[in-house]
Amino acid sequence: MKDYYEILGVPRDASEVDIKKAFRQLALKYHPDRNPEDKESEEKFKEINEAYSCLSDSEKRVNYDRFGIAEGVGAGFYPFETGFGDIFEDLFGDFFGTFTGRRRPRATKGNDFRYDLDITLMEAAFGVERFIEVPRWENCTECNGTGSAPGKGPIICTNCKGTGHFRVQQGFFSISKTCGKCHGTGKIITDPCKTCKGQGRIKKFRGINVNIPGGVDTGSRLRISGEGEPGFHGGPPGDLYVILHFEEHPFFKRDGTEIFCEVPISFPQAALGAEIEVPTIDGTSKIKIPSGTPSGRIFHIKGRGLTKVGGHVRGDQIVRVYVDVPKKLTPRQKELLEEFVQADGDEVAKSFKERLKYLFSRAEK
Repeated sequence: MKDYYEILGVPRDASEVDIKKAFRQLALKYHPDRNPEDKESEEKFKEINEAYSCLSDSEKRVNYDRFGIAEGVGAGFYPFETGFGDIFEDLFGDFFGTFTGRRRPRATKGNDFRYDLDITLMEAAFGVERFIEVPRWENCTECNGTGSAPGKGPIICTNCKGTGHFRVQQGFFSISKTCGKCHGTGKIITDPCKTCKGQGRIKKFRGINVNIPGGVDTGSRLRISGEGEPGFHGGPPGDLYVILHFEEHPFFKRDGTEIFCEVPISFPQAALGAEIEVPTIDGTSKIKIPSGTPSGRIFHIKGRGLTKVGGHVRGDQIVRVYVDVPKKLTPRQKELLEEFVQADGDEVAKSFKERLKYLFSRAEK
């Protein structure tokens, strides 16, 4: 007597799930289409099917466990209705492409769209509403999406007799394959709509208002639900994704919620100190320059940066000052500077020489 449990490689207390899993793996391995002209694989495949047809049926399995027999099981039996259908796609994908069986085209969500939008730093800082036009496919209003000319209709496909599929014999199996002539619809358009050329859809530009919140960063992605391509066979439309990019600002630079800028100051301002006015993204602000400020010093203006999306606390504006050396001097300016050098005695050069002398003396030790 054949041991069906041994044939499938499962224990006698195996669950239905384990039996089905074992059968699926063995059927894929020993299927004749994957082992052409291999008699041993063919016999093994028959045994696998015979064992599964028994053990997958609860009543037959009880009889088999009690008496060693299972009524209705034979070497020529193939379990089309007991779970084998779900592996057809794996078995025949290599030979026929995607398996569709008797199913009509499924309702499918439309494709998502991407739109790249350039915005300014100010728009990113405070938010803005922008109007964009997006090209996309829409159902043809002339034929209401049927693809046929107004007043006309499609005819029954002569290839599949309107079923959308036909039978294909492959080895031991007879399977259903989608009709390539009507693509599973069962109908053929003989008098196509002139507007959409029988496609049922036309490309149009659709205007959309996009609300951009304040605090967005370059690369931020805004999702607008339902504004993508229309769905197929009654499916929902896809979504529109707006990808944001910053235009380069001539004065401000951004890093997260902080704003950076460089502001020139004169030599007298750096030496004597001053109060200067600095541009910000929402007006101007004053900062105090202490006397003796070196070029490159950093100042912070609190709360003049950007917020995060949905946030309320603003970052800082960071100001780097640099001493702007004039390229041309008036005679009077030259005279004053020469007087300054004489009065100063070139203290800067002396101080620098003293520091060098100190450093070299330490190095020699």
